[in-house]
Amino acid sequence: MSRRVNTKRKGRSRGLPWGFAGVAFVAALLYWEQAALLYVLSTLAVCGLLLVVAFSDLEGRGKESVESAGNENAGPAVESDVTTVTPPRRERRTTQRTRRQNAA
Repeated sequence: MSRRVNTKRKGRSRGLPWGFAGVAFVAALLYWEQAALLYVLSTLAVCGLLLVVAFSDLEGRGKESVESAGNENAGPAVESDVTTVTPPRRERRTTQRTRRQNAA
């Protein structure tokens, strides 16, 4: 588990300079009043993000996480992606009066 933590920290340290560079670039565009270029770049960035989300395999990710969890209570696979697991029923507390009425 410590390996995972170390790899995450390496990824964060690599991304930090890129973040600072992006902020400096946007600040420079604002300083030199290049709002039109900033609008075009931001529009392209949003379009790229939407394309990544549109082509991401979210359905496959859900199946992998369910399989790795090893849920033994899940029923057989069906066409729908959502499996419903009903919680166990709690027994209702009954009073002596209710017990007498049920017995009669």
